[in-house]
Amino acid sequence: MADEVGFVNMASKAAAGNAPELGIGMLGYAFMGKAHTNAFKKLPYMMYPPVAIPKLVAICGRNAEATAAAAQRYGYEGYYTDWREMIQNPAIQVFDNGGPNDAHAEPTIAAAQAGKHVFCEKPLARTAEEAKTMLDAVEKTGVKHMVAFNYRFVPAIVQAKKLIESGALGRIFHFRAVYLQEWIIDPNFPMIWRLDKDQAGSGALGDLGAHIIDLARFLVGEPKSVMGMARTFVPERPLGDGSGKMGKVTVDDAFVSLFEFENGALGTLEASRFAQGRKNYNSLEINGENGSITFNLERMNEMQVFWANEEPKETRGFHTVNVSESYHPYWENWWPQGHIIGWAETFVHEFHHFFDAIVNNKPVAPWGADFVDGYRNAVICDAIVNSSQSKRQVDIKY
Repeated sequence: MADEVGFVNMASKAAAGNAPELGIGMLGYAFMGKAHTNAFKKLPYMMYPPVAIPKLVAICGRNAEATAAAAQRYGYEGYYTDWREMIQNPAIQVFDNGGPNDAHAEPTIAAAQAGKHVFCEKPLARTAEEAKTMLDAVEKTGVKHMVAFNYRFVPAIVQAKKLIESGALGRIFHFRAVYLQEWIIDPNFPMIWRLDKDQAGSGALGDLGAHIIDLARFLVGEPKSVMGMARTFVPERPLGDGSGKMGKVTVDDAFVSLFEFENGALGTLEASRFAQGRKNYNSLEINGENGSITFNLERMNEMQVFWANEEPKETRGFHTVNVSESYHPYWENWWPQGHIIGWAETFVHEFHHFFDAIVNNKPVAPWGADFVDGYRNAVICDAIVNSSQSKRQVDIKY
């Protein structure tokens, strides 16, 4: 017989732990639904000891069959086809909005009014005006609020932020960033919600540009003015419903912009979904008086650094830093040095930060993006559109 005296039931010990449960209600089950759920499941045993245990209460989508399948696949206790019903569930403390852009404002505002903490995918809204209604709602209700700018939680980006804040780079002169993809370059790619202004708000600007705009604010500071130019390269696309009919593309396929920062730095930002060969190329460079930093998301465990006064000068130049040491951001929770992490892990860090803010009543900002950041990002996006249409420089006014 087995010696039962020597057996310790760790399941009961875990259940009796100090970390509180946070019930999750998620809107959306596709790309972001999968990414967020993956983070919820990893968080308790990787960000250990956890600040909270995510409890997968419910998932919501319009298609009952697909939503039911997602609930079963991901391990949610149940599902809804109406978000209004879901946010009334008292077991839900956190509303996670991973739906399309036109489903951000109304459900998120209602969830905040129901007393739920709210997490919303980027861009926060289709316009600055819409984003302001969301910001006003969360500030009125007092719930915690966060926008999913997950690239703030890449270890190399956090390390770059710390170097800048330490003064190591000195005065910042330049910030330049590009975010390039290729996935809609085929003119026969069908119309989807991301190509419709009423649903998406904008194209490459809101989808990709919002990320690098956020990184510009996060790393360098507030912009003072912007100039922008946007293009739609394929104005019509097949509806994709078998009818053979075409639909009008009402968003930008690409944009470029110039930034003037309040601290005097200059910036260039560009995003396109028409860049052949680029899969998820989010790249940035920061030039300061004492050195420079470059980063490419496709090699996200690396950072290129140059120090102007490095000795010996004969070997001075850009060198690669593998941001995977135990003393680098978040790495104490992962693997031994050199054993890299990936894109999905940024969501683990992001939700850990959000749950810490909820459980311990900490501010989400400045390290995380709250709805103030989401609103300001939308103001900048609108200013770029305004500049492109007016062919003039536009001042940023929040």
